[in-house]
Parts: sequence; structure tokens; C-alpha cells
Amino acid sequence: MANALGYVSETKTGFEGALAMMNLNSPIRIEKNAEKAEDGQPDYRVFAGETSTEIGGGWIRKAKVSGRDYVSLTLADPQISARKIYANLAPVKGKKGRHVILWNPKD
Repeated sequence: MANALGYVSETKTGFEGALAMMNLNSPIRIEKNAEKAEDGQPDYRVFAGETSTEIGGGWIRKAKVSGRDYVSLTLADPQISARKIYANLAPVKGKKGRHVILWNPKD
């Protein structure tokens, strides 16, 4: 079962919205990584809170079944969890440019 960790909308530089979990409600920005120089580096950088603290990265992946590109996120911040959280961005049906951040325990 997938759990929504928040919602974001597309922007010119990535995505913007909010992480909204039981113990946390924080603004979030997912921006294209303009400094990416190697394949292993993230395609996106993830920032949260009023101070825009960097809390993770995002990588463009290709879905095995549909062949569509999606963004796989890794979030790491003690306010979220003691361990890394893995999530994927998925489009919200009927809401163009709107995406849900879905917890992914297997990524």
C-alpha cells in the first residue's frame, strides 16, 4: 500500500509543494541539479523548510512496465526519520502538473 508523504506542483525549475506527514508539515522544493557532472549525482536536489535545508536528492528513472520516466527520491533528515526515506513522484490523475510524493519501501 502506498502512502502519500506530500504533494508538489511542477515549476520551471522542478517541483514545489509540501511534505505533509503525521508529525511534519513543511514546504519542499525539488530543483533540477544544475551542477550535475557525473551519472551517479542526483538529477534533482531536495530542499525543505523555511531555511531551504537540503534533505535529499532525486534521480530520473524509467518504469519497467510502462517505460515512462519518473523521479525517485531519497530523503534524509532527522526531523523526518532516523533512517533514509525512499519515495517516488507520481502524477495525480486529472490534475495536470500536480504530483504526489509516494513512500517507496523497496526503492
